[in-house]
Amino acid sequence: MDVTIKKKLLIVDDSAFMRKLISDFFTDSKLIEVIGIARNGQDAIEKIKALQPDVLTLDVEMPVMNGLEALRRIMTDTPVPVVMLSSTTKSGTESTMQAMEYGAVDFIAKPSGTISLDLHKIKEELVEKVENAAQVSIHKIKKRSPIPLINSTPKSMEVKSLSNTSNAIKWDMTNKKMVLIGTSTGGPRALQEVITKLPGDMQAPVLIVQHMPAGFTKSLAQRLNQLSELEVKEAEDGDLLQNGHAYIAPGGFHMRIQKRISSYYIVLDDKEAPRAGHRPAVDVLFEDNSQFNDFDKIAVIMTGMGSDGSLGLKKLKKSGNVVAIAEAASTCIVYGMPKAAVETNLVNEVVDLDQIAKTIIQYLP
Repeated sequence: MDVTIKKKLLIVDDSAFMRKLISDFFTDSKLIEVIGIARNGQDAIEKIKALQPDVLTLDVEMPVMNGLEALRRIMTDTPVPVVMLSSTTKSGTESTMQAMEYGAVDFIAKPSGTISLDLHKIKEELVEKVENAAQVSIHKIKKRSPIPLINSTPKSMEVKSLSNTSNAIKWDMTNKKMVLIGTSTGGPRALQEVITKLPGDMQAPVLIVQHMPAGFTKSLAQRLNQLSELEVKEAEDGDLLQNGHAYIAPGGFHMRIQKRISSYYIVLDDKEAPRAGHRPAVDVLFEDNSQFNDFDKIAVIMTGMGSDGSLGLKKLKKSGNVVAIAEAASTCIVYGMPKAAVETNLVNEVVDLDQIAKTIIQYLP
C-alpha cells in the first residue's frame, strides 16, 4: 500500500488555458497534488494563506499583481518554494533573474510566448522541477545577508584533503591559475554570493557553467556584471581569457578552451549532444580543461540537481594541479552535484556558500 503523502501545489497563472494544462501535467504524479489555482499575484497571496501549499508555479506576467511583486511579498510574509514560468523575451529573462534573487527555487522557460500552446514540450522538465522544489526547506531560500570577506592570502600552503585516495597537495602560488565553476538549481543566487566577493584584480580568469536555456545566461551575466568588481560576460566564441574576467557559458553551447601561441581562447560548441540533458555541461568544461597543464585549476561545484561535474572532476584530477571545492549540504538549495563530487573522494574543501569566495582567494597569487 502506497502511503506517500503528496506535496500540495498551487498554480498561479492569469490564463485559464495554462492553469488547466499545468494541472493536467500532475494528474499522474505520485509526489504532487494540485490543491488550487490563482489568477494573479494578489489572488495567490490570499490562496497561500488559506490552502498552505508546499510549492507554487508562478507566472511572471500577470495583471493586478505580477509574479515578481507577488514573489517578493510571498517570500517576506509566507515563504514557500516557487518555480517561475518565464517567457524568453528580454524583459522576461531579466525578470527571471530578479525572481531568482528574490528567492525562487527554479524557473521554466515557456516554449512560445505568454500562452504556450506547446507547453507539453516541457512537461517532464516542469514536473521534475516542481517535485524537486517541493523538497527544498524554506530556511534555505530566504534571502541571506552578505558576510564581510576577510582576504588573507598566504604565499604557500598545505591544502587539507578530504580525499581517501590522495595525500594533501602542494600548491605553488607562482603558477598561473584558472577558476572553473559549475552549478544548476539554485545557482544564480549562489553565483551572486560568490562572484560579487571576488576582487576585480584577481590573478585568474573564471569560467562558469550554469544550467540554463539560451537567452537567460545573458541576463545572468549582465546582472552579475553590475554587482561585481569582476568583468562578467556571456562567453562568445573567440573570447580571449583574461584575469579578472568571468565568462558564463551561453545556454545551448558547451564551453571549451583553445590555446593559440601562449594565450587561451573560448570555443563554443553546439555540435556535441547535451550531457545528461545539459548543454552547457560542467563535465565538458572540466574534461576539456584537463588537456592543459600550464595553469593550475580551482574547480568549484555548487548547488544543483544531478551529478554533472563529477566525471569531469575525475579527469581534471588525473592531469595537472587541481584543488576541488564543493558547496556544503547545509547551504545548497539542492545537494546533488556537490554530493556527487564529494563521493568521488577527490574534493579538497567542503565549505558553506558564504565562504566559497574566501576559499577561492586563498589559492590565488
